[in-house]
Amino acid sequence: MLIITPVALMFYYDTKLHRVDALADYPGRVADTPGTNWLIVGTDSRADLTQADRDKLATGDADGARTDTIMLAHLPTTGKAVLVSIPRDLYVPIPGMGSHKINSAFNNGGPNLLVQTVEGFTGVHIDHYAEIGFGGFDSLVDSVGGVEMCLDRPLRDPKAGLRLKAGCQKLDGAQALGLVRTRAFPNADLERVVNQRKFLSALMSRATSPSVLLNPFRLFPFVGGAVDAVTVAEGDHLWHLAWLAWKLRGNPVTTTAPADGDQVTADGDSLIPGDSTSAFFGYLARGEDLPDELVRSGPGAVS
Repeated sequence: MLIITPVALMFYYDTKLHRVDALADYPGRVADTPGTNWLIVGTDSRADLTQADRDKLATGDADGARTDTIMLAHLPTTGKAVLVSIPRDLYVPIPGMGSHKINSAFNNGGPNLLVQTVEGFTGVHIDHYAEIGFGGFDSLVDSVGGVEMCLDRPLRDPKAGLRLKAGCQKLDGAQALGLVRTRAFPNADLERVVNQRKFLSALMSRATSPSVLLNPFRLFPFVGGAVDAVTVAEGDHLWHLAWLAWKLRGNPVTTTAPADGDQVTADGDSLIPGDSTSAFFGYLARGEDLPDELVRSGPGAVS
C-alpha cells in the first residue's frame, strides 16, 4: 500500500497535466541529437488570473499570450545539465514568416512554430516542451515555502511590482514573479535572462530538497501547483518533469546563447546570430561539452 499509493497519485496527477501539440513532425525536421533537450517557455498569459490577482502581481491586463522567456535545457547522457537562455530579440529565420525576433514565432504560431524555429536555427532536436504563464507561477513558488535568493543590490521596478532589498532573503511567489519579469537593468533582457536561469535552478533545488520531498504538506501542493501551472507537449509526463527538475537542481552550466552584435531591423533593435552562435549550438547538437569561451553567463543581480 505504501508503494501503490504514491504511484497511483503520480498517474492521477499526470492525467491532469495541460498538454499541447508542440512537437508535431514537419518536412525536413532535425533528426534526433544526443542527450535529452527541453524547450522551456515563459509566457505572459494571464488567463488563470482574477482581476485581484492581476492587481496584486502587477501583471497588467493584456490578453493572449506572448513569450519573453525561452530556454533550452540540454541534459547530456553524462556530465552536467546545460541551461541556455535564448534572448527574445535574437533575429532568426521563422518558417513562413522570413526573419524576425525569435519571440515572434510563439506570438504568431504558438508552441509548434517556436519549436520548429528553434530546431531550424540551432540544429538541436527538441524532445520535450514545458510552458508556464503568470497564472500559477506565484502559487508554485509559495507551495514550496518560497525560494532563498541572494541579491547583489536592491531591486526596484514598479512595472513588475518589485521592491527587494540587497542580500540573502526568501522570496515568496509574488516577489519571485517580479524578479523573473523585471528588465530594469542597463542590459535589460540580457541581464534578466541571467536572473531567470538562477531562479529556475534555485526553485528546482528547493523542490527536490528533502524538506519538500519528505513533507507531504509541501510535496503535494507543489505537484498540484505544477500540474495547474505548466503546459507540456503531447507525450510528456509528470515523471519527465520530475527528471528535468532533478537534473537542473544544484549547479548546471548556465549561459546565454551568443550573438555577433546588435542591429536595427524591421523589428527594432535586434541581436544578430553569427559564427559564434552556430559554433555554440553545434557543440550541443553533437552532444559535446561547451568550451569555456562560449559560456557567457553575465553578471545578473543574483549571486
